[in-house]
Amino acid sequence: MISSLVLPTLRERLLSWHHCVREKEEGHQLHQEAWERHQCRKELRSKNQNAHEGRPEEAFFSRLDSSLKKNTAFVKKLRTLTEQQRDSLSNDFGSLNLSKYIGEAVSSVVEAKLKISDVGCAVHLCSLFHQRYAEFAPLLLQAWKKHFEARKEEKAPNVSKLRTDLRFIAELTIVGLFTDKEGLSLIYEQLKNIIGIDRETHTHVSVVISFCKHCGDDIAGLVPRKVKLAAEKFGLVFPPSEIINIEKQQPFQNLLREYFTSLTKHLKKDHRELQNIERQNRRILHSKGELSEDRHKQYEEFATSYQKLLANTQSLADLLDENMPELPQDKTVQEEHGPGIDIFTPGKPGEYDLEGGIWEDEDARNFYENMVDLKAFVPAILFKDNEKSSQGKDKEEAKGMFDAREAKDAASTTEELELELEALDIADDPLELEGPDEAENEELAKKLLDEQEQEDEEASTGSHLKLIVDAFIQQLPNCVNRDLIDKAAMDFCMNMNTKSNRRKLVRALFTVPRQRLDLLPFYSRLVATLHPCMSDVAEDLCSMLKGDFRFHIRKKDQINIETKNKTVRFIGELAKFKMFSKTDTLHCLKMLLSDFSHHHIEMACTLLETCGRFLFRSPESHLRTSVLLEQMMRKKQAQHLDARYVTMVENAYYYCNPPPMEKTVRKKRPPLQEYIRKLLYKDLSKVTTEKVLRQMRKLPWQDPENKSYLICCMVNIWNVKYNSIHCVANLLAGLVAYQEDVGIHVVDGVLEDIRLGMEVNQPKFNQRRISSAKFLGELYNYRMVESAVIFRTLFSFISFGVNQEGCPSPLDPPEHLFRIRLVCTLLDTCGQYFDRGSSKRKLDCFLIYFQRYIWWKKSMDVWNKDHPFPIDIDYMISDTLELLRPKMRLSCSLEEANKHVSDLEREVLVKLGLAMEKDGRCSSAEGEVLDEEDDDGDDDEEGGAETEEQSGNESEMNEQEEEEGSENEEEEREEEEEENTDYLTDSNKENETDEENNEVTIRGGGLKHVACAEDEDFIQALDKMMLENLQQRSGEAVKVHQLDVAIPLQLKSQLKKGGPGPPCTGEGESDISDTMQFVMLTRKGNKQQYKILNVPLSSHLAANHFNQQQAEQEERMRMKKLTLDINERQEQEDYQEMMQSLAQRPAPANTNRERRPRYQHPKGAPNADLIFKTGGR
Repeated sequence: MISSLVLPTLRERLLSWHHCVREKEEGHQLHQEAWERHQCRKELRSKNQNAHEGRPEEAFFSRLDSSLKKNTAFVKKLRTLTEQQRDSLSNDFGSLNLSKYIGEAVSSVVEAKLKISDVGCAVHLCSLFHQRYAEFAPLLLQAWKKHFEARKEEKAPNVSKLRTDLRFIAELTIVGLFTDKEGLSLIYEQLKNIIGIDRETHTHVSVVISFCKHCGDDIAGLVPRKVKLAAEKFGLVFPPSEIINIEKQQPFQNLLREYFTSLTKHLKKDHRELQNIERQNRRILHSKGELSEDRHKQYEEFATSYQKLLANTQSLADLLDENMPELPQDKTVQEEHGPGIDIFTPGKPGEYDLEGGIWEDEDARNFYENMVDLKAFVPAILFKDNEKSSQGKDKEEAKGMFDAREAKDAASTTEELELELEALDIADDPLELEGPDEAENEELAKKLLDEQEQEDEEASTGSHLKLIVDAFIQQLPNCVNRDLIDKAAMDFCMNMNTKSNRRKLVRALFTVPRQRLDLLPFYSRLVATLHPCMSDVAEDLCSMLKGDFRFHIRKKDQINIETKNKTVRFIGELAKFKMFSKTDTLHCLKMLLSDFSHHHIEMACTLLETCGRFLFRSPESHLRTSVLLEQMMRKKQAQHLDARYVTMVENAYYYCNPPPMEKTVRKKRPPLQEYIRKLLYKDLSKVTTEKVLRQMRKLPWQDPENKSYLICCMVNIWNVKYNSIHCVANLLAGLVAYQEDVGIHVVDGVLEDIRLGMEVNQPKFNQRRISSAKFLGELYNYRMVESAVIFRTLFSFISFGVNQEGCPSPLDPPEHLFRIRLVCTLLDTCGQYFDRGSSKRKLDCFLIYFQRYIWWKKSMDVWNKDHPFPIDIDYMISDTLELLRPKMRLSCSLEEANKHVSDLEREVLVKLGLAMEKDGRCSSAEGEVLDEEDDDGDDDEEGGAETEEQSGNESEMNEQEEEEGSENEEEEREEEEEENTDYLTDSNKENETDEENNEVTIRGGGLKHVACAEDEDFIQALDKMMLENLQQRSGEAVKVHQLDVAIPLQLKSQLKKGGPGPPCTGEGESDISDTMQFVMLTRKGNKQQYKILNVPLSSHLAANHFNQQQAEQEERMRMKKLTLDINERQEQEDYQEMMQSLAQRPAPANTNRERRPRYQHPKGAPNADLIFKTGGR
């Protein structure tokens, strides 16, 4: 009850809005056309009525062309005039003197074969004649009267000519060429004759409709209902009917309404008769299961004529503004027929829909119903033989149907049904093959045996065509798709359409190899495509298949089952294309069921699997097919069949008539949510990202429900196509600029989903986890998350729930390798951007731990010779590492991987200073230095984020990787240790916290601080002193602090000569030596003293100085490259400006160009060679 009160959907509202807009446009167009037609008629009527005042004098005609040739040519053109010739004929008329040709012109106009669209041009020319020649109008009126008198004697008048003539004289009367008395009386007389003759049959209803449509407003004062509704609905004012008086219009209205009354009576009569035929056919179908072809064609013809009569009645009712008669529906239809499919309305299957009608899907429907129309591409001359034969057959069929109809109407319906019930009851006894079938086979065999003789006759003239046909037939088995077979059909019809070639084609189609069952649908489509142009192909092929089928039924052998299945499958495919009649197909199935054993069971099942669903769902064959299916199931139950046959029979039955299934209830969402899902999951692609972003920005973001739903849709990234995930990240990056909190919620949801996937660890969520990992990488590519989030996720993949020393964890069992796939997916998505700065060092550190995780997985006992480690995982790992670090040295065993990890940890410990804590230095100071260094590294990474996204040069990554050395790994070890603690289990977290606390205690090595009151006094005094110092220094001039002091020249020479350590610049070999040379400057009195110090590289002073020098060197090289590029660009611009100025400068005129020498006549005889330049100089 609630569903019936639901508001219309957005689609319905849009359709109704479009319908209203279309109605308004049609109304305005109708209004504009009516006024234009009214103004044109009114102006022309005034000119014609006042034509006697403006007719030219005799002197005017003397200036015109009176030649016989042009005047007779013009008169001939009047017999075939069209609307396109209006301008040319008007121009010719203006230049000709037709005074002596008025009679010929009148007869040409009356006898002209005009179309409805050409009447306007004819009226225009008649007006020109009337305005110039006074005798034209009386002669034209007299000619029309004679023409209509002669037409009364015709037995079968031409309806098209009658329709055009009636409108022509009506238009001539409206525009004033005839007087109202003469014109209206002529029109009324002709209209009365038409209606009087057509009062019973109504074959001339189209003439009356055409008259009312084009001239009814002025002649009869009609206002069509469509015009009336448009005027009321949109407030439009249509032109009044003022050309002819209302009193003169009244007789026409009475005559037309009288004709409409007789038309409605005819319609009601045909409606009752159609219902009676339907009722009889329905009873025959219920009792017999099928209709005879004659009865079915009779029904189709009567239904077609009824529909045509109904459409004409509706059109006339609209023009006369009358109501349609009530046509009562047959109430006994549902009672007799019961619930089921509607036999006589195939487009409305009713309750029997089966989610798709006759065909399984849209592709199947297009394949079997949408064929190429060869008649639209091929000239009609190529299939003229087929048209002649089809016309002869149609005449014979029409005659036979007429005779059969008379005979059947005389019989009693009740007795006929009883006889049919007794004669056509399906019996279990085997059927005997009839004699006429054998005669048909003999005739077909004789027809096919004559092919050799015809081929010999054509060999002398068509050898080239024979080669083409042979090549075509050889290529037929390669036509394995819809486009190829359609092209082959067009090629055959265009180039090879002869009688013998058609027989060759039939023979080639019939002898398809029994193993190539895949060709049967395409061959059937070829036959169906050729059928409109060459019907004998389908007829001959169907006859051959019927003969082959009867041969196998008669022989009853147990061999050649593949050939038998090929035959019945071919019959089924042709039946789906409606080339093999449904009645014959069902008769074949009935013959197989009559002897339901052995090969006949397989043939029946094959036929049902091919076309059983089509026959069962087709309205005209549904009842009989259902009877045969029930009989087949009864035979299966009665006979003790093999299990294989039982399975085949059940499969065939349920394929045709599947058991009822509960339809899955589709979740109903609000229209706005459906629109959001459509934008994200269907419309979003690389091309439409900007468009979808604009639509997203238009959503009501102030509504928290819609906002949360959009966030949920973006978090559920597994609903998006995998190749379109980057488009969602791009969309989100553009959306964050306007809705900042959306990005935060989406990133938080993605990270939560990744963590939930590791905690649940069910294989059914694997694709979902892959999509989330891919989405997280794309979010980094579009700067929605920082690298720290990516590395925390990567470390969680190889550390969360992983117990490498104890018993296996249920969160990451030994045989589960999906986390490796997650790591590779994430690195393949965004790992190429970790090629510089701290992110490069972090990735180097992670890859060492990742290798240990891989080798730990490989060392599990679950992998052995019988069950080796999956090779696809190895390939995936190698592809990922090859992409990120092509020159990286990979570990070859678990021990080597553990050694690399221990070396990395040792280097980090050395950098932290844990091995040099004996001097009693406080560890907190070093911790601050390390924190500052990490902050600098992060700043460098953020500053170079743009270059990180754009860089993909792997060689540059590897050069930096080799230069960084071990100190990069030291920094990363510190970060990694901090990150690992976030993804341990609760017990592991407690243990790790205790270990860190112990390490801090060892690292301190000093006295513990105890808070006291003296500390507060000291801090206050220190703050006061610092404040006073700042106030004093605020007035002083700021001096730039000189960080680097220049080294004296004599000391530089000493350093260059050599020493125990490398030079202080640190170029070249800083990664090989353990110390770095520094010069310490001291002052004793007024004299400066220098001292060389060898500082170990592990100290922060040397490391920071080395990094600073490297950064300065890179900056200098970058500035040098920029300067050189600027100079080159300036030179190139100067060169381009110079070339443009040269191109724009006008070329100098050559005043001394060579002139052609003037010819000088020689004395004596002329030289012809010199004059005509035929000889030499």
